[in-house]
Amino acid sequence: MTSQSQGIQQLLQAEKRAKDKLEEAKKRKGKRLKQAKEEAMAEIDQYRMQKEKEFRLKQSKIMGSQSNLSGEIEEETRGKMQELNGRYNKHMESVTQQLLSMVCDMNPEIHVNYRATN
Repeated sequence: MTSQSQGIQQLLQAEKRAKDKLEEAKKRKGKRLKQAKEEAMAEIDQYRMQKEKEFRLKQSKIMGSQSNLSGEIEEETRGKMQELNGRYNKHMESVTQQLLSMVCDMNPEIHVNYRATN
């Protein structure tokens, strides 16, 4: 019986060692999963920063070209406005004189369709 009792003790000890090893393996697995998750998050953050940087570069190129276009359009508009103001100032006097002469210089004439009723 003592040999059976020793055999049982050995089995219990072996079972306990197996449980300990399983627990240790589970802990290692948990640590490794946590480490893998942290590594993945770091990689994701790095990728996100890289893509945001690329996006900002593209955006600055596009917005820069748009601001250049708006500047060119404003300059062109100012040029046209100056040209129109110049034309206005150049022709204003002659047009005013023409209008005044048409209004003030009247030549009374009988209309061609007028019929005398007598």
